[in-house]
Amino acid sequence: MKIKLSFLALILFSSSLFAQQTTTEKKENFADDWAALTKYQKENELLGTPKKGENRIIFLGSSIFEFWKQKDPEYFNNRSYIDRGISGQISPQLLIRFRQDVIDLKPKAVIILAGSNDISGNTGHVTNEKIMDNIKSMCELAKLHHIKVILCKYLPINQYPWAKHIEPADKIVDLNNLIEAYARKENFTVLDYWTPLVDDKKGQRQELTTDGVHPNLAGYKIMEKVTEPAIQKSLRNVY
Repeated sequence: MKIKLSFLALILFSSSLFAQQTTTEKKENFADDWAALTKYQKENELLGTPKKGENRIIFLGSSIFEFWKQKDPEYFNNRSYIDRGISGQISPQLLIRFRQDVIDLKPKAVIILAGSNDISGNTGHVTNEKIMDNIKSMCELAKLHHIKVILCKYLPINQYPWAKHIEPADKIVDLNNLIEAYARKENFTVLDYWTPLVDDKKGQRQELTTDGVHPNLAGYKIMEKVTEPAIQKSLRNVY
């Protein structure tokens, strides 16, 4: 009897192990989704088109935007503001996502915050000019689809905790100058996140950041104050 029970237990254990292995083997591979299009796919489908008179605004960026709705969700919940930030993304990934996460949602305006992750992962192949190429492509797509463009001057960063060998402060200043010059030329609205957050070392003020890169709630509150007039200006803008 004991032998039969042991044999039965062995069969059950083997079946369970096989089921676990089968489940693992069937796990979907998203390696081809380099830009993480699947992240917001279902949310976009549920969102639908804007209601009549709705001024939908898309926030397109990386972790700065993604963490914003986590730190202060009410800022997005009470408005037609759609946060489409994905942590760690670089400017070509934002460009790939632009159709799904911006154009197809039919917003009145898009706020584009791009460039820092390109700089922080720099292996010598990424330049501010290449970042600008991706930003320009996004802007051209927006204009083609009658979407107002708001270009952000990036937040000040003196050091990346995960890449301390990189000196980003002056690169971000130079990138911001390129962004502002391009925006002025194309009559886009400039949203300056750099000036109200910067300290005397071209980094973020210590009382406004969690790690020198990402704002804390106080930092986001300041960003909200400068974002609102930029949105209103953009909606009035004609080009």
